[in-house]
Amino acid sequence: MATIVFYKMAHTTTRQSLVAHLKRVAGLRQTRSPFSSSRCPSVTPLPGAGLRFLSHGTAGRPAAGRTGRGALALCGAAAVTVAAAVAGFLANASHFQRAEMATRVSPAAAEEKEEDGDILERCRGFMSPPVTDISVLQGRKEEMRTRMEMLIMETQADFCRALQEVDGGVFKVDRWERKEGGGGISCVMQDGKVFEKAGVNVSVVFGNLTEEAARQMRSRGKVLKGKDGKLPFCAMGVSSVIHPKNPHIPTVHFNYRYFEIEEEDGTKQWWFGGGTDLTPIYVNKEDAFHFHNTLKEACDKHHSQYYPDFKKWCDRYFYIRHRGETRGIGGIFFDDLDTPSQEAAFQFVRSCARTVVPCYLPIVYKHLNDSFTDEEKDWQQVRRGRYVEFNLVYDRGVKFGLATPGSRIESILMSLPLTARWEYMHEPAKGTLEAEMLEVLQNPKEWV
Repeated sequence: MATIVFYKMAHTTTRQSLVAHLKRVAGLRQTRSPFSSSRCPSVTPLPGAGLRFLSHGTAGRPAAGRTGRGALALCGAAAVTVAAAVAGFLANASHFQRAEMATRVSPAAAEEKEEDGDILERCRGFMSPPVTDISVLQGRKEEMRTRMEMLIMETQADFCRALQEVDGGVFKVDRWERKEGGGGISCVMQDGKVFEKAGVNVSVVFGNLTEEAARQMRSRGKVLKGKDGKLPFCAMGVSSVIHPKNPHIPTVHFNYRYFEIEEEDGTKQWWFGGGTDLTPIYVNKEDAFHFHNTLKEACDKHHSQYYPDFKKWCDRYFYIRHRGETRGIGGIFFDDLDTPSQEAAFQFVRSCARTVVPCYLPIVYKHLNDSFTDEEKDWQQVRRGRYVEFNLVYDRGVKFGLATPGSRIESILMSLPLTARWEYMHEPAKGTLEAEMLEVLQNPKEWV
């Protein structure tokens, strides 16, 4: 009870400043200067007193002994009914709802108006001029290739500015060209105050598929009919992986992409793919609920089965088979989406892309000044090692990138952390929070 009272007091006295701070994150888009580093001000994070809602203990201590951390989540989990658990969460963690509202990049009513806006004016808000020449984009404004490129550029800009606001650092913007066709924009921030490594990449590439890349697609059931052995393609997407310094701030990954292939008779195959998933180092049920519920709300606007289906797909995809565990606590993941129509699929992808700030930034602010021990940092390093294993052994995007001539290796491997650790026969002691995390990874749970 004492923990809950403390939380309510902290919540009451700080939520106004938190919401105001997060509104500034969302508002940067209206005040930035075009293609200038001055559009990304350095802002000192909020003082710790207003954000440390829950305390943390030391690694290796029995889970039951850390009564401060996770106490509210345990109270909710102990409720007899789902309704009671949800009610408890809403009563004691409404800062997530308020922060989600404050960090929503663009209300639904403004989305259509924004897409109808002038191409040049929208491009002024990006981290860099788009990969495709602006005059070309203006000339084919209604084509899906243009609409998707504008979406991924906007997603990159919105997420980068939100991360700069909380960290105080500035992203290095690195434009690159692919001699075979296209190029990309890699935005990377390393050794910041909050983030050890943060990368948000956009790529727009085209040309002819290699036989190896075509084989990968045929293995997924694609029927591809090339002309004279060639398969013209266009692929574009935005991809991000964030590795925080603090082990109580989770790693997050998202990727949203569009693929188009022209067959020998001139017809085009197209599909969308992507998803967003969370990789915490320690279990936090409030964070998991907020993250998954934000994604569920976006999915539910389009189809009631999207969230449950894509949540299961995410758990299956981000699975480290040789370890027998998932990479994290999941989220949503989908690929080869070409129904019910191109427009409907695009609208769904746009809704998902617009969740990347509100599903993650409130969690970052919540744990911004949590203390941690050397043992907890070591556990983070071990879990990062698992992250590396998945990306290099199983990740489909990495495999496709490495099989595509002219791909930029630095951008493909941007997802890897600066530091990681591999310990021989590492196994956390029973009853610890580290063991609790491992149990969740070995047995995926329903968080919403």
